Amino acid sequence: MNQGTARRVAIVGGSRIPFCRSHGAYAHCDNQTLMTAALQGLVKRYELQGAQLGDVALGAVLKHSRDFNLARESVLDSGLAPETPAVDLQRACGTGLEGIVMVANKIALGQIESGIGGGTDTTSDPPIVFGDGFRQIALESFRGRSLMGRLKPWLRLRPRHLKPAFPGTGEPRTRLSMGESMEVTAKAWGISREAQDELALASHRKAAAAWEEGFYDDLVEPFQNVARDNNIRADASPESLAKLRPAFDRSPRGTLTAGNSTPLTDGAACVLLASEDWAHERGLKPLAWITHARVAAVDFVDREGLLMAPAYAVPAMLDAAGLGLQDFDFYEIHEAFAAQALATLAAWESPEFCRDRLGRSAPLGAIDRSRLNVKGGSVAIGHPFAATGARIVASLAKLLADHGGGRGLISICTAGGMGVTAILEAAD
Repeated sequence: MNQGTARRVAIVGGSRIPFCRSHGAYAHCDNQTLMTAALQGLVKRYELQGAQLGDVALGAVLKHSRDFNLARESVLDSGLAPETPAVDLQRACGTGLEGIVMVANKIALGQIESGIGGGTDTTSDPPIVFGDGFRQIALESFRGRSLMGRLKPWLRLRPRHLKPAFPGTGEPRTRLSMGESMEVTAKAWGISREAQDELALASHRKAAAAWEEGFYDDLVEPFQNVARDNNIRADASPESLAKLRPAFDRSPRGTLTAGNSTPLTDGAACVLLASEDWAHERGLKPLAWITHARVAAVDFVDREGLLMAPAYAVPAMLDAAGLGLQDFDFYEIHEAFAAQALATLAAWESPEFCRDRLGRSAPLGAIDRSRLNVKGGSVAIGHPFAATGARIVASLAKLLADHGGGRGLISICTAGGMGVTAILEAAD
């Protein structure tokens, strides 16, 4: 399918709406409304009204059946030309980055000249369904060939059939929630409550400072009378975090709290990607190039922690790129939980893990923590599952451009024991 030499892929810029705690500002918005708002912000910022792009790859983790064509429907309301195609995809919390990588690959291969990747999620408007008993009655009624045939199945209806089934975050194979799974990993790696709270505090302080300095002003489009991410706590302190009770393991051994874990969040984000020629023709200066990407999965049932796949994906990506872990100016490690980021860093520093699990003769080593999530991470900003990857890519691309050069690494863990990673380099 390669139609020639692979081309460089430019990240032109991104747009998102403020990330808001669930059941708050966006309580009455659905996925399509949120995603459309983020796309409209991108269209406005880069003067794409009526433009026909090569492809748009978007997704959501929690979707109603009505959202079967979410990406296409969002594009049709975005201001882009209706001839712009779109596709839905889903790789749990890595969905946004996966969509960006998918579009980037098409551009690199010469299949398209421009496109958008991103995602949205809302836990304020989750798909709530009735159980199989109700569904079977409804389907049997639908199949009825007569009035009596359609009415008779409903005579079996009982109150128990009306009990709704809410979507959950538990893994089907372990029956553990993501937080419960991460508690297991935190204990296995000896990640202390104090270390988690310290990272969470840094996340809030960095995010608050980034907003105050105006870093996010041209990345975030106000929506529903909200102009800023509303989970950030500029007044967070070690004392306030220490007062919070464990949220998943409520015994004295529990370490994960509401303060060092991501909150349930609503939001949407997207990123514009293009070939150099397309960007030049439109007078758009690339912020960065996306140069490498890698996915990985782990056996989280019997062998490895649920959210540890990035610890495997990043080394493989570094080998492909001919780089070391220290060859980066910035690191964006998704803070699904503070413990996840810390466990991943500990794994790369561990001679035993790198030898026994990665087959390496030496550990990858430590990173300069001052370069980690320098504009805040998911603990502070929030985590609308499918939107986080696009939020990170857009922020990192701008950070590299503002820095005047350099290289950034992205690491995102996902449900199902998977990880999605990427490397960005500042544009020339």
